[in-house]
Amino acid sequence: MSATDENSRQTTDTVVMVRPARFQRNPQTLASNAFQAAPLDLNPEQEQEAALAEFDGLVSALTAAGVHVIVYDDTPQPHTPDAIFPNNWVSFHDDGTVVLYPMEAENRRRERRTDIVESLSNERGYRISDIVDLAYHERDGRYLEGTGSMVFDRVNRIAYACLSSRTHLDVLAEFGQRMNFDVVAFDAAGRSGRAIYHSNVMMCIGTAFAVICADAIADAQQRDAVLARLGRSGREIVTISRAQVAHFAGNMLELAAADGSSLLLMSDQARRSLQAEQLRRLESHARIVAVPVEHIERSAGGGVRCMIAEMFLPTAAD
Repeated sequence: MSATDENSRQTTDTVVMVRPARFQRNPQTLASNAFQAAPLDLNPEQEQEAALAEFDGLVSALTAAGVHVIVYDDTPQPHTPDAIFPNNWVSFHDDGTVVLYPMEAENRRRERRTDIVESLSNERGYRISDIVDLAYHERDGRYLEGTGSMVFDRVNRIAYACLSSRTHLDVLAEFGQRMNFDVVAFDAAGRSGRAIYHSNVMMCIGTAFAVICADAIADAQQRDAVLARLGRSGREIVTISRAQVAHFAGNMLELAAADGSSLLLMSDQARRSLQAEQLRRLESHARIVAVPVEHIERSAGGGVRCMIAEMFLPTAAD
């Protein structure tokens, strides 16, 4: 059982993002991602242009809100159509650990870039004490796609994860053991009945609140256990519907501005789907920053939270 870590932060004011070079709807992820269901009328060049405009808009919005954004450029070769989602291959932790993750789609495995990790240490002054490389699980068809597969309660050291073809129990168990996190695993499905491919499209954990689509957890015992664990953290629980999940309302992320204030990042589509009372409750905890990324959401089946790898590594000054 992991204990509360009073030295851990739930939020950070620094993020890592990867600017796409050849963004494109990924055929290798269609089978598991119901959010990619809508047909597209754009050619690859138009897809890249639209995604790049939305990416740059998100960077600008975050910077204007007081978040420090570290941007790395994707490379044209090898082709990595989903490189815009670095949170699936890496996570950065406040004890100096970097975790590398196994991913289901073969063309997504090329996104793991040691040069980015080395740059953060050698050029930007972050201290890396350990690298936990879980990518070897890919050889046996087992996956855990970072903070897509898991939603962290960093303070209480709990990883919440809905199981799917991209999130396997044995890899979760190894993550929990090596990182001293409790794992709360459950099954969840969207409106179509298909398994929700990533936990971060149905739930978000902030400093003082948690957003979750409880209705997506069909098993009452699992649902009650998840809600009880969230409740014990003292956070206000804001529930959303499966229809709102389909509009990326669960794909939120709380960040800290440089002045210490709290921001809640979501997409324009997500914000429009929320009811007035839900917005009121969320705005009591953080200022909402809503950004248009509907092309990325529709084409790649991921949203603003997926585009961000949170930076918790210590620096030499810490």
